[in-house]
Amino acid sequence: MSGEGGRRDGRDGADRDGADRVGGDVSSADAPSVLCVGHVNWDVTLIVDRLPAPDGEVKIRRRHQAGGGSAANVAAVLAGLDCDASLFGSVGDDESGSFAERELSRAGVRIHLVQSDGETAVKYLIVDADGEVMVLSNEGANEAFAAEDLPPDALTGATDHLHLTNQPPAVAAALAERAREIGATVSVAPGRQFAERDFTEALSLADLVFCNRREAAALLDEDGEGATGYGALREDATLVVTHGGDGSEVHDRAAGRTYTHGGFDADVVDTTGAGDAFAAGFLAARLGGGDFDRALSVANACGAVAAGEVGARVEITWERIAAVVDGAAAGDPGGA
Repeated sequence: MSGEGGRRDGRDGADRDGADRVGGDVSSADAPSVLCVGHVNWDVTLIVDRLPAPDGEVKIRRRHQAGGGSAANVAAVLAGLDCDASLFGSVGDDESGSFAERELSRAGVRIHLVQSDGETAVKYLIVDADGEVMVLSNEGANEAFAAEDLPPDALTGATDHLHLTNQPPAVAAALAERAREIGATVSVAPGRQFAERDFTEALSLADLVFCNRREAAALLDEDGEGATGYGALREDATLVVTHGGDGSEVHDRAAGRTYTHGGFDADVVDTTGAGDAFAAGFLAARLGGGDFDRALSVANACGAVAAGEVGARVEITWERIAAVVDGAAAGDPGGA
């Protein structure tokens, strides 16, 4: 546990080789700087063949513990893809919080974590034989932070991009406004609670919105109950929609164009962190100078790598992405 005033700041040094990458040429001198904001969890994953029937029992084939939380997952993947990644969120004053902090530091993420007197959020993830995930949630200290808790030097003119996911709408809006004032671009990934919370203000400030099919339906349905509505987006905002194993698409509203990618074949083990890995890959490619086609390719490769291993956070590098992309081009879907 470190930091003053209940805040944890730190970063474990990470070497960047500056080699040519799938997503663009990135060196330590010009690595994109991205601040991720949102949940930091400790995940307990239980691998089973199926769920038990009432009053029944099934065998746990594997038990896995590791860090999770969408914002933390995105930051960790960004760090692995040669970005200068930092994270703002909150944890409890407990062992799970220490574990989460340690993992993020080892991954090369600069952390700004408010420490709460409560417990760190713990998620129990049940993964079946098809890799589908069911979540039992203890939210804990996940939202024990406010916009004013962010250190002044964490969001400055040197910040290229702000990625917002899983935080109170008021916090998202305040930080998005600060980012736009300093010239940083903004992305929003509202997540599972999208239809239950009003992200209208944050969405109106976003350059890029990530969502899955269900979330996109809520966003695009102006008359749907609880829907935010397409009108909440900036006219030039880009909408990125994921379709699970069926790939993804980009709606470039500024140019009036749609880009699609069919995804990559993968031996699915656990889909928990696939969406977060996708978002990180997309951001790394775009901030590195890639076009939408390149960003979708990199993002889908990241999702395929993540889905092929147990846990929300797996090691993803440009080399592993290249193996997936090159393997698919050569007709070998198992490149990862």
